[in-house]
Amino acid sequence: MSDVATYPLRLPRSLKAGIERVSKRDGTSINQFVAMAAAEKLAALDAEDYFRSRVARADLAAFDRIMSRAGGEPPREGDER
Repeated sequence: MSDVATYPLRLPRSLKAGIERVSKRDGTSINQFVAMAAAEKLAALDAEDYFRSRVARADLAAFDRIMSRAGGEPPREGDER
């Protein structure tokens, strides 16, 4: 990591103990564990924002027309479940 910033982090003792336990089990440092946990949380929040923006652009009337149209093919063997 060439562009690194430091941040003093205060954690409840029980949380720090849990992080120490899991990072030791995984063979990573506490710093790496916390950085990955923060990255995962940011990714989840970004995904939530992405899907929220997609929902806002949705054309539900078009969706209903597509889903209610007649025709199509029956499921192929093995796809019926």
